[in-house]
Amino acid sequence: MTRKVALVTGASRGIGRTIAVTLGHDYEVLGTATTSAGADKITAMLEQTGGRGYELNLVDPDSIHSLLQLIKTHHDAPQVLVNNAGITRDKLALRMKEEEWDDVIVTNLTGVFRVTKGVLRGMTKARWGRIINLTSVVGSMGNPGQSNYAAAKAGIEGYTRSLAAEMGSTGITVNCIAPGMVMTDMTEELSDAQKDAMLSRIPARRLGTTEEVAALCAFLASESAGYITGETIHINGGMYMN
Repeated sequence: MTRKVALVTGASRGIGRTIAVTLGHDYEVLGTATTSAGADKITAMLEQTGGRGYELNLVDPDSIHSLLQLIKTHHDAPQVLVNNAGITRDKLALRMKEEEWDDVIVTNLTGVFRVTKGVLRGMTKARWGRIINLTSVVGSMGNPGQSNYAAAKAGIEGYTRSLAAEMGSTGITVNCIAPGMVMTDMTEELSDAQKDAMLSRIPARRLGTTEEVAALCAFLASESAGYITGETIHINGGMYMN
């Protein structure tokens, strides 16, 4: 029996990497990276489960179109999409340049729209689909120096609710996962004082793991999550409670 295809953007490191590996147990995973070297790394990582990596520039509509054409040629249409890729350009709003705002909005928000639109037809034809958008606790709480990032993530959540309402009768669910502080390469580089400051804001008194986020993603991608749509599910150890 042919396995469903899952497309995971930003799969070469961090949360995206763990999600790609986790979904690889049940799906044919196609992961993206911003460079050919990153795509090759994903292919090697997913070799045992039959997945592969592709290069993708979310800012470039032609790059998105080329990726979707390659998938159409070599794979079945994706029935699971995990929009994970994103960037930061942190700076206080008063000092933020327009290009720093635009870079984050176009990559993190417009990129999600473009990739999602590209896979919707296949999901609609199959009458089944799972779209999972990685946002952030920052989209709900805000964070000094990240007004562009927070705006993009909050925008994804609004887009998710609207798309869920549009797709509800087609068997397609659309949800967000909003991680809080998670152990990644970036957090490992923080000083002990910085880590202590972060932990003081988290009732669980620890950082989350990429495996915990990936497990939630795998559930939302499953048949069992078919009655969950339009939701933002926070995973942050109690840092933000709604």
